[in-house]
Amino acid sequence: MRHLTIVIPPNGADCVREAAAHNAIEIMAEVAAVRDGAQRMLLLCDAPNAKIEGFLAAIENVEGLYVTYAPQGVLALRPPANEPEKQVTDIQPRSPLEIFLSGLQSIGSWTGFLSYAALGGVVVWIALFTESVFLLVAAMLIAPFAGPAMTTALATARGDLYLLRRSVLRYVAALATAIAVAAGLSVIFDQKIATSLMTSVSMRSTVSVLLPLAAGAAGALNLAQSERSSLVSGAATGMLVAAALAPPAGLIGMGLVIGQMDIVYSSLWALAIQIVGINLSGFVVFRLYGVTNKGARYPRGKPAITFAALAFSMAAVVALLVVQFSSSPQFQQSSLAQRITASAQLQIEAREDVKLIVAQAAFSRARPHGENPVLLTIQVEGDLTPAQETRLAASLQTKIESEFGVQALADLTALPR
Repeated sequence: MRHLTIVIPPNGADCVREAAAHNAIEIMAEVAAVRDGAQRMLLLCDAPNAKIEGFLAAIENVEGLYVTYAPQGVLALRPPANEPEKQVTDIQPRSPLEIFLSGLQSIGSWTGFLSYAALGGVVVWIALFTESVFLLVAAMLIAPFAGPAMTTALATARGDLYLLRRSVLRYVAALATAIAVAAGLSVIFDQKIATSLMTSVSMRSTVSVLLPLAAGAAGALNLAQSERSSLVSGAATGMLVAAALAPPAGLIGMGLVIGQMDIVYSSLWALAIQIVGINLSGFVVFRLYGVTNKGARYPRGKPAITFAALAFSMAAVVALLVVQFSSSPQFQQSSLAQRITASAQLQIEAREDVKLIVAQAAFSRARPHGENPVLLTIQVEGDLTPAQETRLAASLQTKIESEFGVQALADLTALPR
């Protein structure tokens, strides 16, 4: 429920009353007023969120209309007095107009926006360089990528070419700033190699596409839901969007400086899938909440722009997934490592002469692009001779290479019972 204050000439009052009746708007009071020396009517209204845009569209042609729209929720308490819980628990999502205006608030100042992008790049670099996971979380909190991500999805839902251009420009500017800062710090501090955290964060999974889809949906839900209907803060959903974008941006800058093109290619792919994935899921959620091409106080929306932006995002997602699944193991190392570990465990558990202690598979970034094998480290309990250890390791290595089509190196150690 939202509060509207309407000022109109007296001859427009009937039009407003009729529109209010058709849109379930309750006029709480009508007061005679004066504006610029002329007689006016002041109407105080309580409006269901979903009805506000239709109501404003119905009255916007009234000459001399002024509307004040309070975006804060209103608790409307009406008789009978013994049913307040039913009245205050009727929490409605925001109106499409409020969703749109809330998104527009994030495309204001450039100075603060780029400052946060630069600071996010600094913290990402420190986290990856010093291998501090908690600092990586801090970088996600201050990186300002959620704003352009959500306004891009809003522009797609509205079909607003101007907003789309502005949002994409802010996207590019923020990411370029974070990449440049990370690269500059790597040069200043003479970084030569990738840290283990850089290597692990740069590994991709076959389910990587789910993160941007979840991030886009969460960000859109945060804009669409009433502030009282969710226990999840805007900072938390913004952090989820930044989690999809901040680490790859930092990795690109650092990877370029140290010449680790595996990291650069993997992070570029990740950035691309995050951007289009967030846009797709955000668009779907906004459309479900009524954000369309046309609405009150909004003449710029064009269905052709929506179709073009949506088609581009869908085609990009498909193309990136084709690249991922046709370039094994380049964009699947994380998932492949888990599957290889499981395969090795099953092979060891099928033997009666040894018992598995630990098995772990991991890809490295130590060799040039496309030449990094998977290293399988296994410890077993059993009385094996060195020759038997070698044969068992070779058997595991051969099985992995034939099953998964990747070069494998097996390091097996047998500990006596």
